[in-house]
Amino acid sequence: MNIKFFDYDLPNGYIAQEPLEKRDQSKLMVLEKESGEIQHTKFLHIIDFLQPGDLLVLNNSRVLPVRLYGYKKSTGGKIEALLIRSLSDYQWKALLKPGRRIHCGTKIIFSPQLEAEVFSKDEKEGIYLINMQARGNFYEILQDIGKMPTPPYIKKDLAKSSFYQTVYASQEGSIAAPTAGFHFTEGLLKDIEKKGVKILFLTLHIGRGTFEKIRVNEVENHKMKSELYTISTENAKVINHAIQDNCRIVGVGTSVTRALESSVIQNKVVPGTHWTDLYIYPGYRFKVIKALITNFHLPRSTPLMLVSAFAGRKHILNSYLEAIQKEYRFYSFGDAMFII
Repeated sequence: MNIKFFDYDLPNGYIAQEPLEKRDQSKLMVLEKESGEIQHTKFLHIIDFLQPGDLLVLNNSRVLPVRLYGYKKSTGGKIEALLIRSLSDYQWKALLKPGRRIHCGTKIIFSPQLEAEVFSKDEKEGIYLINMQARGNFYEILQDIGKMPTPPYIKKDLAKSSFYQTVYASQEGSIAAPTAGFHFTEGLLKDIEKKGVKILFLTLHIGRGTFEKIRVNEVENHKMKSELYTISTENAKVINHAIQDNCRIVGVGTSVTRALESSVIQNKVVPGTHWTDLYIYPGYRFKVIKALITNFHLPRSTPLMLVSAFAGRKHILNSYLEAIQKEYRFYSFGDAMFII
């Protein structure tokens, strides 16, 4: 498949720059994946489309404030760092700007409590390996001086860092938020449980690969970067019972979907902590997910491939066209879609 078949034109002004004050007041498009039929409502009414006996699975990963601003110890030149993967508490893979002026051995000062030294560089990927030198607890320092790593299409500064977290985020480790969960409030989750829907959590720490654009011409030739996920033994049992009983398993977001689909061996979800580089694109046969809550995704992105695999490329692109006509808000802080 040529990647150009996953392009669409989004008019200026449709990219949401901040979340709604009331999360569950976002628009909700309900897409029937077999017929392509579309309904429009608000997200708080998603409860009307959930059924007693459904299993709702959410990603409780919490975003780390991994964008750091510092300067070269030798010259005072400004440096911006985005920490993208922890190899240990004090050794990280990172993107550094301006990259051309940073060499191995460069020492960076982020604050009186945190410095770093550039250890090596992957010239092909443009990724640096840096060693952190912290005076105190590294993660506490990160919380004090780090900024939320919002995507580059969000130009507006966050009024609160909590805006870029789900209300149920608890396990720190992501460098980007599982945005499909932004629309849930604590009250809505309680109401959903009262209806007889079982709610459980897994953890997938979202990395750089989820939001990278596909830069090859043929969709099939793209390679996903690995991300770490955890499914507890207890929750794996619940999911497997749901599969056996033919209950509807509803994934909240592409990260949940990739974790669940990666965990299946011989038709059973296997618990534990594992790395996944599963790349889902049209032609993939889903083993676990029966319905999907998601946002509206970038052209040529792996989340767009996943939802196109789930509902069909034509249905997805038609629904995006209608979303534009109905003035939906797009991307991380945008509106939601429920594919049933």
